[in-house]
Order: sequence, then C-alpha cells, then structure tokens
Amino acid sequence: MSKIDEYVAARGQTDPAFAQLVEQENINLEVAVQVRDLREQMGMSQREFANLVGKPQSTIARIENGSMNASTKMLAEIAQATHQRLTIQFSPAF
Repeated sequence: MSKIDEYVAARGQTDPAFAQLVEQENINLEVAVQVRDLREQMGMSQREFANLVGKPQSTIARIENGSMNASTKMLAEIAQATHQRLTIQFSPAF
C-alpha cells in the first residue's frame, strides 16, 4: 500500500465527507475508463461517439476525464445508442 493509499484510508476513517468524495471520484474514474474503452473499441473519435449517442463532445470529454458524475440515465442512453447492455455491480469496498 502506498503512502497516499494509507493517507486516504486513515483520513477516510475520521472524515466521512472525505471518504464519500474519494468513493465518488473512484466511480467517476471507473466510468471514464469504461466509456473511453467502449469508444476506442468502436474506433470512434469523441466527436463521432458524441454524435452517435446524441450528446455534445464536451460531455463525452468530461465523462472520459473523470470530471463528470455521469447519471445512470446518461449511461443507459450511451448503452442503448451503442447496442450495449448497461450493468451495475456492487462489490466489497477495500
């Protein structure tokens, strides 16, 4: 475990707001990777992908860089437009 992981774990124990923020950022990054991977597998630019899913390119960029909390509705729209199935999974926290 790195020093940053140790810090995050220790502070998360004493600061629930911090722990919640870290968890949301982890979710945003996981969504970012999944959306970017899907787009790249389809061989599309962000602009092409955005046109396909009916969203502005800037929205796709914000999702892919992890700065946007993508709603399940938006993710479902992306899944539908790309003929994918959206699954949501709960797994144990570390």
